[in-house]
Amino acid sequence: MTQSLKGRYAIVGLGLTEMGRVYDSAMGFAVEAVRRALDDAGLARQDLDGLCLNPGLAWGEAAMGSFALQQALGLRDLGYSTTMNIGGATAAAMVQHAVMAIEAGLATTVACVFSDAPLKPPKPAADGKQKQGSAAAYGFARGLNAAYGQFGVNALYALVARRHMHRYGTTNDHLGAVAVAERAWANRNPAAQFHETSLTLADYHRSRWIVEPFHLLDCCLVSNGGAAVIVTSAERAANLRQPPVYIWGFGQGHPGGDPVDTLTSGAPWARQNAFRMAGIDTSDVDVAELYDCYTFTVLVTLEDYGFCPKGEAGRFAADGTIAPGGRLPVNTGGGQLSSFYMWGMTPLSEGVIQARGQGGARQVEDHDVVLVSGNGGILSTHSTLVLSPLAS
Repeated sequence: MTQSLKGRYAIVGLGLTEMGRVYDSAMGFAVEAVRRALDDAGLARQDLDGLCLNPGLAWGEAAMGSFALQQALGLRDLGYSTTMNIGGATAAAMVQHAVMAIEAGLATTVACVFSDAPLKPPKPAADGKQKQGSAAAYGFARGLNAAYGQFGVNALYALVARRHMHRYGTTNDHLGAVAVAERAWANRNPAAQFHETSLTLADYHRSRWIVEPFHLLDCCLVSNGGAAVIVTSAERAANLRQPPVYIWGFGQGHPGGDPVDTLTSGAPWARQNAFRMAGIDTSDVDVAELYDCYTFTVLVTLEDYGFCPKGEAGRFAADGTIAPGGRLPVNTGGGQLSSFYMWGMTPLSEGVIQARGQGGARQVEDHDVVLVSGNGGILSTHSTLVLSPLAS
């Protein structure tokens, strides 16, 4: 059954709000993203009969988030609605759910949406000085690990990265090569938050430590904004405003266990199903849009998809392979490190842009097979999409 789905569904609309230090509610960003996606596709609100929402941190628990968004959009008579959260793997998983809902006859046209607003406008302090809003906190540090300084996502990923360095000889120069490559791509993307700021390896090493081995520039941005894609059948896609981006394959992988021991994400499992459905192998991939909450995440994901042997991704990146002009373009919009952080919607949106051939100065010449990955937790959840401008 899975192979029969190849090319039968497509992404037909993409909506991106302004990103970064822009201020609105999470709901406001979500509504605007859907409106832009509809306009991009040449569709009207009443054409939507399915809705998938991945709520960001600013949504709180969002137990009925998709219903609240439906009301805000004024949508009626939905046949399919869901709120999903498997972290950064959710965006690609929402597309998978959209395809399956349409295949099952529950809907015909499904919007997949993410938004967040963790940054707050600066407020004057009592002394008249401005205080900058901060990203949403992860709560109070508790427990023995926290007492010794290990708390928060930065520290947990840093521990896995340090283990990779110990086992394979990965260095900060290797991590920095990822940051420098993605900034070079961002410099070609007018929508990137760091479009106008260049980065050298020396700049990377000068950035302050967050938690060793991570410098500031090893860590993703914090952004306000919203993103949406619209999924429908290939037949309907042929008559809409934008060139269809066909969904060739998809998969998920949720390994469990401790990544400090395995040094592996869920990519090998997600890759297996997605590549089998698409009828491709790693060597067929033209461009890769990989989840990059940290520079290290890119390295481990490159290894887990088989672009290089385990432990070799650092040297793979340092050789210029993933940078502009390299043989495997990776995160061509600047990724979450240098463009914007919309969880899994960052790689997905750039994958759509590249498959359409609409990347402008950053457009990759060969883009028949576009890989999109999503990652959640501490390498805990993973999703894969294979996209193409070709139906088959």
